[in-house]
Amino acid sequence: MSNPSVKRGDIVLEARGITKRFPGVVANDRIDFEIRAGEIHAILGENGAGKTTLMKILFGLIQPDEGEIYVHGQKVALHSPLDAIHLGIGMVHQNRKLIPAHTVIENIILGHPKAGSVPDLTKTRGEIAELCDRYGFKIDLKAKVWQLSEGEKQAVEILKTLYRGARILILDEPTSALAPPETKKLLESIRIMTGDDLALVPFITHKLPIVLAISERVTVLRRGKVTARLRTTEATENSLAREMVGREVIFRLDHVEVERGRPILEVEGLSALNDKGVPALKGVSFSVHEGEVFGIAGVSGNGQQVLAEVLAGMRKATAGRVRIDGIDITRSGCLERWKHGMGYIPSDRIDTGSIGAYSLVDNVLLNYYFDGAFSNWGIVDSRKTRKLTEDLISEFGIATPGPETAARSLSGGNLQKLILARVLSRKPRLIIANLPTQGLDVGATEFVQNKLLEAKRQHAAILLISEDLDEVLSLSDRVAPIYEGEFMGVVPIKDARIEDIGAMMAGMRQKVAQP
Repeated sequence: MSNPSVKRGDIVLEARGITKRFPGVVANDRIDFEIRAGEIHAILGENGAGKTTLMKILFGLIQPDEGEIYVHGQKVALHSPLDAIHLGIGMVHQNRKLIPAHTVIENIILGHPKAGSVPDLTKTRGEIAELCDRYGFKIDLKAKVWQLSEGEKQAVEILKTLYRGARILILDEPTSALAPPETKKLLESIRIMTGDDLALVPFITHKLPIVLAISERVTVLRRGKVTARLRTTEATENSLAREMVGREVIFRLDHVEVERGRPILEVEGLSALNDKGVPALKGVSFSVHEGEVFGIAGVSGNGQQVLAEVLAGMRKATAGRVRIDGIDITRSGCLERWKHGMGYIPSDRIDTGSIGAYSLVDNVLLNYYFDGAFSNWGIVDSRKTRKLTEDLISEFGIATPGPETAARSLSGGNLQKLILARVLSRKPRLIIANLPTQGLDVGATEFVQNKLLEAKRQHAAILLISEDLDEVLSLSDRVAPIYEGEFMGVVPIKDARIEDIGAMMAGMRQKVAQP
């Protein structure tokens, strides 16, 4: 699979003086960047620093206003992704580009000229199976994409680019939605690729331990400019975070002590099915009190998402009861739950948490349209909602040209801040926070966590669902590890040891009495 004309260490892709402007912002400001054969080159930066914009330029998705691109030393013009693909450049996007109802093979060959008008699936299956064997991807090629785990879906995205002959692979946040075991497997496959001199990998991520573990070089962007270029051996988590955000970052916040009040959320024997009609939540019981963060820790796919959707009113329970302030809301809709003081921060900020084509004002209105202070007989007070949005943009530090900007134009971190602002501004008594920092940079993560702790100080009850065990242990007062839809126990934070919580996440039940 190696390319005899390319030697390890050769510069295979180079950007010189890349500049890209959007209304009100310079996304890339005279960026110089290079990728060498056989290396993993990490790109770091806060949400909105310009990383994805640069990679989209290198893949031909958008055109730079200034600058030049060279592939194997030759100046090229990338007018579209097709030009990039012909030059051996492939990009795996942060947001999946797969069709759930189609099989793995169908997704890989879709739109590929090599497949022909009537593809030879037997031959194609053999070629793809060879790629799987070479890079350690274990996937049922006949399975529908909707049946796959997140790690398997990510592997399919990578196989799509490799099958098209990519030698330069751009990976945009490839591990953001993966559980730790899936992340480990993916990194092992990426290391094998570097042995084929395929490494040519600009690896965009916010997870600093992964950067230090897998990359040879790091380029750091801040506000569209390169602030650092260094070898990974010269870096630490603290030094990289400082380069990203321009200040020291606190990786683990001090535990906030608040006197625990009465129970706000009470859940008894709650069960529910997943999208496949299989039991995913099995008789879960717990309560969340005023001034408390109740953390649920678990590997992705163990029922957390189903639990969040049932509590938010987006999925029906098959058994059990849910009460807020003693009022049974088990069969209530989303709006009624909001009116009872629930705030919901969904894990999917793009498809569930926002409407991309709507302005920031209209997205904020999603949590206010029923409020008599902002609408009367269905007529919205546009002046008030715009003023509210402007205030939230300022308070939460949302980087945007203005309140009329479409939500889809925001970076992931800024979109998450918008959702957080919209929810927290209503001062909910109960906050369901599902993966609130997933895919965020260290600065945005710190900001979101501090906002949740601020709500706790104001005596909100917070249910925190996270796949980041450090985050759960840092923020929570009690921790409930979940495995295959059941709690393995409920542990007070003073008694929580990371080894024990990890074992419970893997299915070991708590041995001591639960609080």
